[in-house]
Amino acid sequence: MPAPSAPRPDWDTYFMDIAHVVKTRSNCTRRNVAAVIVKDRRIISTGYNGAPRGVRNCNEGGCPRCASDAPSGTALGDCICSHAEENAITQAAYHGISTKGATIYVTLSPCLMCSKMIINAGIREVVYDEEYTVTEQTRAILAEAGVALRRLVGYRHPVLVREA
Repeated sequence: MPAPSAPRPDWDTYFMDIAHVVKTRSNCTRRNVAAVIVKDRRIISTGYNGAPRGVRNCNEGGCPRCASDAPSGTALGDCICSHAEENAITQAAYHGISTKGATIYVTLSPCLMCSKMIINAGIREVVYDEEYTVTEQTRAILAEAGVALRRLVGYRHPVLVREA
């Protein structure tokens, strides 16, 4: 008789777990974030934060802000990195995949800039794990545009195991 397996995760947990795996690809030296765009319970795009395609990565000294000792939340204009949501949306566009009506799972709640991209990409729901700084303005524009914003309450990060 086979050993009993762990209970099957619900869809939100499943996609958020995948987002946390995608996050391991981030090369940002300050914070690792990922996004997974899902439509009809199928992953259509993923993204993580980092330097644009063809540009030296943060961990290679490509981003002046990441290479500096600027305190968190400052010198954001010096950062050359794209956010996870931005990369997931642009990857879908690059490959000709519509995000209209999709849900985006993000490991960190979206900033105002990413929220505007989410709205314009036709994404209908944002599900996030950890709280960043969701301003009232961010909440208001998402609500006005009819985009649901939902924190995944009670979510526990997956234990990621890698072989050496």
